[in-house]
Amino acid sequence: MPTTTLHPDTPPFRVQRLPVGDGHVLHVQEHGRPEGLPALVLHGGPGSGCSPLQRRFFDPAHYRIICVDQRGAGSSQPRGAIDHNTTAHLLGDLRALREHLGIERWLVVGGSWGATLALAHAAAEPQAVAALLLRASFLARAEDMAWFFQGAAAEQPQAWEQFAACAPAPRRHDLLSFLADKWALPDAARHRSLALAWARWEQALAGGSQDLPPPCDAALDALVDRYRVQCHYLRHRCGLDAPTLLERCEAVPRVPTLLLHGRDDRVCRPEGALALHHRLPHSELRWVNGVGHDPSHPAMVAAMVGALDHYALHGRFTP
Repeated sequence: MPTTTLHPDTPPFRVQRLPVGDGHVLHVQEHGRPEGLPALVLHGGPGSGCSPLQRRFFDPAHYRIICVDQRGAGSSQPRGAIDHNTTAHLLGDLRALREHLGIERWLVVGGSWGATLALAHAAAEPQAVAALLLRASFLARAEDMAWFFQGAAAEQPQAWEQFAACAPAPRRHDLLSFLADKWALPDAARHRSLALAWARWEQALAGGSQDLPPPCDAALDALVDRYRVQCHYLRHRCGLDAPTLLERCEAVPRVPTLLLHGRDDRVCRPEGALALHHRLPHSELRWVNGVGHDPSHPAMVAAMVGALDHYALHGRFTP
């Protein structure tokens, strides 16, 4: 019977390191059953890396769950590297990974930036995508970046003031540009303070507490690398401004497509999901009430697990 709680975590049946050129080596883990339905998991960020939560949305008895850390992220090497690291590179990596694994078509599941990359992949290789499940879709528009770094201040003024305090007053009108400039300088201590400020702002906007205890040195260094990659992508609009992600939707195949979006998401606002649904008229847009950007919220877990359980049994996300 379908379940609305997370599936048990299982050890990987295969772990690989896949060289993709330019000194980058991807970390790839496969969970579930080797003969199961192939499902590609695309993490957010950019730069975050895969987490156990993302694979636990899938029933390991039915799926071949493919978790890949993108360039510069997670356990891929070199971690935090931004050279030869663009959306075009990531799309080439997914093509190389699919061919390496001998997979003709796969279900593609992504949240936030992972949804962005999933759509770009589907537009670039429509024949390779059997279905799409996109959570908290991020469209990588200029207004999306401006909202996160500046516009959301109106909704979380105290949290934003604490975040903006990392920059001198004359530069607080463009925090993304300021952060990118600082990450370009060799100042490890400053990078750590900026990463912690960014993480607290993101947590506050996602609906959680920003009073996070400082992580240990290793975890803080990982956070620095994560935001170095993310800052690099966001400053360059993720390489998705010509053509835009919405324009690329014309090439996305008309396969089962489910958009799950929290009604209270303040990181990737609901209006983005509406715009995407308009460009993908064959898709289903399902609102998840009382949920922000947190993928671990019980209501979002229930929506993700329920949809993936149904797809495993029936080849579609809804009755």
